[in-house]
Amino acid sequence: MNLDEIRTNNLKALNYEIYKDSINKINSLKSVECEVEFDKAIKISGSVSDEFKNLVYEACLSLKPWRKGPFELFDTYIDSEWQSNIKYEILEPFLNLEGKVVADIGCNNGYYLFRMLKKGAKKLVGFDPSIRTFLQFKFIDKFVKSGIVYELLGVEHLAFYEHKFDTILCLGVIYHRSDPVKMLKDLKSSLNKGGEVILDTMYIDSPLDIALVPNERYSKMSNVYFIPTISALKNWCKKAKFKEFEVLATKDTDENEQRKTEWIDGESLGNFLDKDNKNLTVEGYPAPKRVYIRVKN
Repeated sequence: MNLDEIRTNNLKALNYEIYKDSINKINSLKSVECEVEFDKAIKISGSVSDEFKNLVYEACLSLKPWRKGPFELFDTYIDSEWQSNIKYEILEPFLNLEGKVVADIGCNNGYYLFRMLKKGAKKLVGFDPSIRTFLQFKFIDKFVKSGIVYELLGVEHLAFYEHKFDTILCLGVIYHRSDPVKMLKDLKSSLNKGGEVILDTMYIDSPLDIALVPNERYSKMSNVYFIPTISALKNWCKKAKFKEFEVLATKDTDENEQRKTEWIDGESLGNFLDKDNKNLTVEGYPAPKRVYIRVKN
């Protein structure tokens, strides 16, 4: 597989008319001296003019929807759909990244990568083929200057990447894949010896080794293939030849973590659940719950 050719083809999307306004707004902003705080919100601040702040605000608006965050850029607070700090705070105690080469698969705009800058990793690489989230990352990194590598590639390209990784984060991806065991095998083949994958997925409660296969949609998503029980997920990892399986945490998805804000268009979790029974999706399936696991090579 020729990754350079794929990169080049994906970058051609930057020429699409839909992105021209955002690119022009980003390019109109000069680099300035600023301070960056990596907390619940990734906050960028500095002594800039009101005109500059207005240009930042307009650039942020042009990059909607903002799914992951929150961010604060020169007084513009981006209240993202997902309060990604909640997931990060669950995972942070398990992130031992000092001196390691780390990948985030499905990294969106890089929120978790930015948060991991304080963990001492040797290299941070994000994988996501979305042009809009790539532009969001580039906009934020215009000021952060993080050194993070953002690849317009997906998990299907990982096994062909130029080098392997010590730690791979793969958050909210596996239920979008039609062959989850193949995906896990690709993750495993991309690890250095002794490496680890930290993964989260939606799951269903049952003592059986089974997975929910939604008919057409799950929580209004058409691209959900399998939602396993935890024991079925463990079996998938065994089939992929991982040596260890550790459950780090479980959590119900609620409207504190995912909800509609002015920074997205369309619907969010409150629209995806049964209006009379929040324990069910609008399709009648169990409402989303997430399990966080660690597996090792």
